[in-house]
Amino acid sequence: MSTKTVNVVGYSKDNNQFIVKAQHLDIRISKNAQSPELEGPSPLEYLLAGYAGCINAVGKLVAKEQGIVLKSLQVEISGTLSLDKYQGKISTERAGFKSIEIVVKPTSDATLEALQAWLIDVENRCPVQDNLVRPTPVSVVLFKEYQTSEVA
Repeated sequence: MSTKTVNVVGYSKDNNQFIVKAQHLDIRISKNAQSPELEGPSPLEYLLAGYAGCINAVGKLVAKEQGIVLKSLQVEISGTLSLDKYQGKISTERAGFKSIEIVVKPTSDATLEALQAWLIDVENRCPVQDNLVRPTPVSVVLFKEYQTSEVA
């Protein structure tokens, strides 16, 4: 079994924008989609973008393995959620998406049956989809940095 660890580090200072370091890139994330003063998509938009990107990457890999020529691939994803829990209101609704809808639009000369089999394989092999539809153990650790003040 081969494994890979993926790491990112995010930080913000004062009330500045949240910046995530991924590989050698800075990813700017706004607090939410309603914060036009901050540059960057919301965390939820990044989640859906990552999902679309994963479907694209796995889709191209699987197409090559199956001998399907993809001239182009468009992935449209929409998620619906209730904002009540996020906003601190008493709610039995979950904080995350209630539903996610994906429309995959490949441009290819392959038959509809071949593309249906391709998409089933893509869904089964997409790591982001796997993490969204199956429980993944998550561990959150709090680490408090103490500031020392010098006495003159």
